[in-house]
Amino acid sequence: MPYKLLKEKHFILYKGIIIEPQIRDFFIGRIWTRINTPFPQEKIEKYIEQNYFNKKPGISINRSIGIFNRKRYKCNRCHNEQQNEFVQYDCARCNKICVYCRHCINMERITSCTDLLLWNGPKPKVKKTHELVWSGAFTDLQSTAAQQLIESLKENRNHLLHAVCGAGKTEILFPAVLYALKKGWRVCIATPRTDVVLELFPRFKKVFPKTILHALYGNAPSQPGYPQLVIATTHQLFRFENAFDFVIVDEADAFPYTYDRALQKAVLKSKKVGAPIALVTATPSAKILAQMKREKWGYSFISRRYHGHPLPVPRVEPLWSYNKIIQKGRIPKKLLDWTTTRLENKEPFLIFFPTINLMENAIPLFQQLDKKILGVHAEDPERKGKVLKLRNEEIPGLLTTTILERGITIKNVQVAVVGAESKIFNSSALIQISGRVGRNVLFPSGEIVLFHHGITVEMDEARNEIIRFNKEGFRMEAK
Repeated sequence: MPYKLLKEKHFILYKGIIIEPQIRDFFIGRIWTRINTPFPQEKIEKYIEQNYFNKKPGISINRSIGIFNRKRYKCNRCHNEQQNEFVQYDCARCNKICVYCRHCINMERITSCTDLLLWNGPKPKVKKTHELVWSGAFTDLQSTAAQQLIESLKENRNHLLHAVCGAGKTEILFPAVLYALKKGWRVCIATPRTDVVLELFPRFKKVFPKTILHALYGNAPSQPGYPQLVIATTHQLFRFENAFDFVIVDEADAFPYTYDRALQKAVLKSKKVGAPIALVTATPSAKILAQMKREKWGYSFISRRYHGHPLPVPRVEPLWSYNKIIQKGRIPKKLLDWTTTRLENKEPFLIFFPTINLMENAIPLFQQLDKKILGVHAEDPERKGKVLKLRNEEIPGLLTTTILERGITIKNVQVAVVGAESKIFNSSALIQISGRVGRNVLFPSGEIVLFHHGITVEMDEARNEIIRFNKEGFRMEAK
């Protein structure tokens, strides 16, 4: 969305050149294409002439060492170097054979004739007067973890915050974010999922009322000012370089971040050299844990929810041939009974499906029970509004894919998984899905049922891990 330029009295004068603050504030720390900015092109060209931008090619081309002497490409926006993700084509703009990067094409095509811009002009005065407005109180475990994270920042050390779903991880971040902001640092909280950005943004906006904060995700609206606190999807970090003094990666084990090396590189290039990173998750991968130990990161572990109640342990129920039954236009009886009970008790619910196709086949069947029941998936343009309707009790429940396995908090929500034996429901996903239940202190328990066509190792691992967390939580409380 284009920015509205301010009136002349709001301009600033730098070395004899008038500069619009919005242009400066937008570009600081960003890497952006020359020909597609939210500002008039003639202004951008003028600033380029005055050396207020550094330029670099969209695609770097090098020669490989050896007898084949092949060209090797690197995308200077997403840092992708996988050669099979570069494509040659006849470019109408430069009338030559060009190369573009397929890896980040969803964020505008980057080609070998594309110029990328980095701001080289004046920087705004950094604000150090920030305020944390939060009336909550930490448990002893939360307080310890919050202080450990601050100590890691003081020592410029990476940190892993490992805490069960519902442990209050977001609140634990508040003191560390305040510490960084008061030092004049620029902070980014990145997460692989848009839904988590939409969940975190209003919470941080409320508790940091004097801080300019931006939420960045696909098709996000333009937001004014220089943001010292940015909450963004990890994909948006392709558009940042040497920008942040402290980066927090929330849900660090989530798809696609944990499987995409380019996204992990995006986090590294978005931060300043030597700036610390904090990873936050309830289900750290073996790779993350090994890296934490090898590089001697700071580490915090919380095995108990903030309200002190145990994590709901999934109940396992067979649902034989559920796929065929749904395709024939019926809801399997056990699933029907479960849903009917939720409707009768007026309990909001989430039902997870392994595929979009199966979910879409099921939606009209569930709408025969209640026409307000909706479905949502990653490409749904209305997914933000649908989740809000469930939160506001305007609809009784949502059918969903795994996009809602993390970062969503619905009071008193009950959860079912259909096809829990499917490969997409690994142990981490099932733990995260189970973690949607019982998060509210007024509703600390609830139903999580895994409907399946055969029990898997992943299902057993998820249940055993949740049971282990509960035992560990009671042990730590008893100390």
